[in-house]
Amino acid sequence: MGSSTKKKKEKKKDFQVGSDPPLRVASRLLIDCKKPKLKVGKTKPKAANFTDTSFKSRAIVVAQQSLTEDAPDAATLFHHNLSLAATSRSDNQRRDALSFLTGQLSTNPPNNPVGTTDVLAKLLPLVSDGSGPVRTQLLKLLRALPVPEVRPVAEKVVLYARAGLTHLSSEIRDDALNVMEWLLDVAGGEVVACPGGWMKTLNSFGALMGWTSIAASTVGAQGAKGWTSAPKTTFGATKGGQSYSRQLLVLAKFLDIGFKPEEPPPYNPQAYWVGLYRMPRAPNPFGYLNLFGSPRDEDGEMYADREDRQRIFVKKWHAAMVKGTDEAKKEGGAVGRAAATLDEVLKDGIRDTAELLVE
Repeated sequence: MGSSTKKKKEKKKDFQVGSDPPLRVASRLLIDCKKPKLKVGKTKPKAANFTDTSFKSRAIVVAQQSLTEDAPDAATLFHHNLSLAATSRSDNQRRDALSFLTGQLSTNPPNNPVGTTDVLAKLLPLVSDGSGPVRTQLLKLLRALPVPEVRPVAEKVVLYARAGLTHLSSEIRDDALNVMEWLLDVAGGEVVACPGGWMKTLNSFGALMGWTSIAASTVGAQGAKGWTSAPKTTFGATKGGQSYSRQLLVLAKFLDIGFKPEEPPPYNPQAYWVGLYRMPRAPNPFGYLNLFGSPRDEDGEMYADREDRQRIFVKKWHAAMVKGTDEAKKEGGAVGRAAATLDEVLKDGIRDTAELLVE
């Protein structure tokens, strides 16, 4: 009661004669505003998805955002997905981009605004990609390419296939073997005849199957020149496995293409004289002369003739492959059957070169 009576008396003072009510009321209001407002209890916790929006920005920039109303055309989409397949760091993006490109190449007519040569130049490094689905999709894309356009660039394709055959990962080696088998099916003649296509590919198969040490010991026993005859490091194939049998079969296919006799063109006098003075249509027809290239060694040489391939094969790899094939035949099963196929190819390919074996 005392406090309420005191407040009533203070209010009456505002209306007494001689007082200054507006000034007194204003001063009281100012005092009330300066009093701090105390909050009782704890602050409500912030939500888990709380976003601090207290910052200020003059502009918001969204990267790679297109606001055009027109959709990109097929050529733009092809270039975009080709760039993603070659440079993206995401395995899923590379796989999806390869799938899109495969669909474009499989249409009738195929949609390829850049050409097979540029597509292979961008995508061949993916032969040794670390992602299995990406390598599988790449093989599907390669099979969708037109065969006549793959043959002129077989030399570049076999480089990446050989690099995959000698990779440290067994999964990458198996997938590179699939690429090599596809290449032999579509451009086998160009592979065995290009510079390094014969001997360097044989060396890659030897390293893949663990036969390099056998070849080194065989050459050393024959008195080969060199400062050492120690066997080279090989990857070694898993004996008795499905991978080893496939390696034997693909090697047999490669040798069969290299040893196959060239079929003479049908006799046509008119076509002969017309073709004699016509510009050659084969890609790099005078490549065997190596007029402007760097000097080649024995492995990097171009063996365009069947007899030349037989001669260098007998010199470097015949004894080692015969020994490796005999050991594989003893295992039986799928490996033994594949080794028997390889043995038959070896016998048929060297049958007419008995004088080379005597040497």
